[in-house]
Amino acid sequence: MDGEVVDTFAADRLVSVMDHLDVSRRVYELLVRMGGHPAPAIRAWTGEVWGPADAAATIVLNKPGGLRSMLLPPNDLSAAEAYIYEDVDFEGDLYQLLRFAAELSEGKRSVVATARLLRLLRQLPEDSNRTQADQPQFTGLRHSKRRDRAAVTHHYDTGNNFFSQFLDPQLVYSSAAFLSPTDSLETAQQRKLDLICRKLRLSPGMRLLDVGCGWGSLVIHAARDYGVKATGITLSEEQAIEARRRVDAARLTDQVHIEVRDYRDLRGEFDAISSVGMVEHVGRKELGNYFSILRESLAPGGQLLNHGIVTRDRKRGRIKPTFVNTYVFPDGELANVDEVVAAAEESGFELRDAESLRASYALTLQAWVTNLEASRVEAVAATSEQTYRIWRLYMAGSAVAFDRAAISVYQLLLSDPTRPWTYGRHHLLASDDG
Repeated sequence: MDGEVVDTFAADRLVSVMDHLDVSRRVYELLVRMGGHPAPAIRAWTGEVWGPADAAATIVLNKPGGLRSMLLPPNDLSAAEAYIYEDVDFEGDLYQLLRFAAELSEGKRSVVATARLLRLLRQLPEDSNRTQADQPQFTGLRHSKRRDRAAVTHHYDTGNNFFSQFLDPQLVYSSAAFLSPTDSLETAQQRKLDLICRKLRLSPGMRLLDVGCGWGSLVIHAARDYGVKATGITLSEEQAIEARRRVDAARLTDQVHIEVRDYRDLRGEFDAISSVGMVEHVGRKELGNYFSILRESLAPGGQLLNHGIVTRDRKRGRIKPTFVNTYVFPDGELANVDEVVAAAEESGFELRDAESLRASYALTLQAWVTNLEASRVEAVAATSEQTYRIWRLYMAGSAVAFDRAAISVYQLLLSDPTRPWTYGRHHLLASDDG
C-alpha cells in the first residue's frame, strides 16, 4: 500500500511538472507574438529550451513559477525582483532582452491576449524567493532632511570598493562626454569634468561649490587645473571620507574642503556652483526651493551648472513603486527639462546654454556594465549577489532607456542675468582634448 501511495504521488508530481512546463511554454509563445524586438529564448528548469536557436539572450527559469514571478503583477518591479532574488536568470545580450521587454511594455495589446496571458500566469505556482520584507523601507516625510539622508546613504554607501569595480579611476559617477563611441571611459569622463569647468569659466581664486560632490573628482580637478577654492558637499559619510583622502593625496587641502551637509543648510557665497547628478534626488515639488537656495548662495554675476537626468514622460500621475525608486534611488524623481528650467528661471536664473548628453550617458552606462560584469567576483565580495544583480540590471536598463530616448540628461548653464554675455562656444573644448 505504501508503495502504491509513493507511485501515485510521483505520478501526480510528474503531471504537475508537465503542466507547468506546458503553461510556461504557452506564456512564452504568447509573449513572442505580443512583442516587437527579436525575442529571447527561454530555458526551463528542466533544461528544455524554447525559441530561436540563435537568440542573443536567454531567460533562465530557475523554478516552475519563474514566469509568474516575473510577470505578476505586470510591472518592472516584479520583473526586476524575479531576477534579483534568482527566480530567473538573464544570460547573453542583456540589452537586447531589455529592449524586447520595453517594446512589449509599451506596445498595444489586445484585451483578449492580455486576459489570456493573465489566466495562464495564474496557473503557475507561487514559488518566488522574494518577500515584501526584502524591499528597502523608508519612513518619515518624503524629502525631509532625515529621510533624504537615509535615501542617499542607501544608494551611495553601497561601498567605495564596490563603485571602484565599474567607475573610472577618478570615480566619476555621472554621464561622461563622448566625442566618439571609441573614446575610453577615462578620456570621456576627464572631458566632462573639463567641460563643466569651462562652461562655468573658472579661473584662479574663484570660489566653487559642488553640490553632491561624490568622491571629489570635480572639486579636485577644478582646484588642480583651474586654481579655484572649492567646497564639496555630500550626504554620504563614506563618500566624504574617500573624497578627503583623495584631496590629501592630491595635496590640495588648502584649496578643497569636503563637508557632509544638506544643500538646505548651505552657508557662504560662491562665484560658481556645480550640481552634477543631484537634482534627481531633490523631488519635483522641491525644485523651486532647491534653485532658490542655490541662487541665494551665488555671488553677483555668478553661474550654476546643473547636470541632471530628466524624463520625457508627460503623462505621469501618482508616484508608483518601480524597480529604480524601490531598490536604487529611493524617493528619486525625474522632472521634465522644461519643469527644471521653469523652476530655475522662477528662482532668478537665466538659461544661457543647454546641452543634452543623452547618447553619452548610454555609452557611459554600457562601459560601467562591462566593467561590473568583468569584476563580478570582486563586486559580489564587496557587497552581495543581490546587490550585483540590482546594479547590473539598473545600469543596463538605464542604458537602454537613454538609447531609446525615454530619458535624457542635460547640462544647463544658469546665470545671474546681470552677467556680461559670452558670444559663441569656442571656449568649451581644450585644444589638447583627448
